[in-house]
Amino acid sequence: MTVHLVKMAVGIESLDHLMRIQKERRAGNNGILRHLTRNAPRRSVEVLDGGSIFWIIKGYIRARQRITGFADAVGRNGKPRCAILLDPGLKRVELTPHKPIQGWRYMEDAAAPGDIGNAKGKAIDGLPEEMAAELKSLGLI
Repeated sequence: MTVHLVKMAVGIESLDHLMRIQKERRAGNNGILRHLTRNAPRRSVEVLDGGSIFWIIKGYIRARQRITGFADAVGRNGKPRCAILLDPGLKRVELTPHKPIQGWRYMEDAAAPGDIGNAKGKAIDGLPEEMAAELKSLGLI
């Protein structure tokens, strides 16, 4: 059974900003994209069964990335960390409001927002992200 992770993209202003930051990190890490976190998921087998990390940006889940593995790592402060290994491809998802969280949380597959353009997700062609988020919050889309 697939389980996903939900995580705040702290300091990230937009999906384009996240893409730029991740591109820089890949270049400095031999092409490997990883995100360090304090705790390793106890349900890692379920996450690795097709799970993704869903990024919360400006109060909305806006994108996801497939999780390809986990590894041990050391943080800047010298303390042990869990490295979440990510596929570099970001996929836009249906805008879904989400409260701020610390760390990450599990999300069951049935609750995961659909990719934009897939049968599960609704495409909002031509609308800027902020406008789409506002219209969605008003219940208009």
